[in-house]
Amino acid sequence: MTDPTAGAPAATLDVIDVQRLLEYLPHRYPFLLVDRIVEIDGDRSCVGIKNVTANEPQFMGHFPGRPVFPGVLQIEAMAQTAGALCIHAMEKADKPRLVYFMTIDGAKFRKPVTPGDQMRLHMTKLAQKRNVWRYRGEARVEGTLVSEAEISAMIVA
Repeated sequence: MTDPTAGAPAATLDVIDVQRLLEYLPHRYPFLLVDRIVEIDGDRSCVGIKNVTANEPQFMGHFPGRPVFPGVLQIEAMAQTAGALCIHAMEKADKPRLVYFMTIDGAKFRKPVTPGDQMRLHMTKLAQKRNVWRYRGEARVEGTLVSEAEISAMIVA
């Protein structure tokens, strides 16, 4: 059996740098938790990158002497990645957009994330109904799953 995609050109995958993220998202330091988005496939999937650094403010109290990147911020990083992906997919629209985080389901934290780690946030679209989008997120460090969740968000004009 022959592969129908054989010989077809590979899809070009977009990248969203931090300057574009600042246009798409209202978040700013210290709450912008995505440094770059790579491997974008329309609104279907992407990989966001969060470089975890020792000078981030949460490490002053979480935990002194043994810093761990909080799980709730891992989930927020996933949500920001998915939100930016939605805005990017709708970039041709004339109206400015805002993304409201709606739900978190099935969140699991598998391994600690510490300064020096690079989290790769793998987001995959599960569904979309009108202005509500649902994604499955997996955070990985060096290929190892560290956290996961399903999230949904609403996009408003």
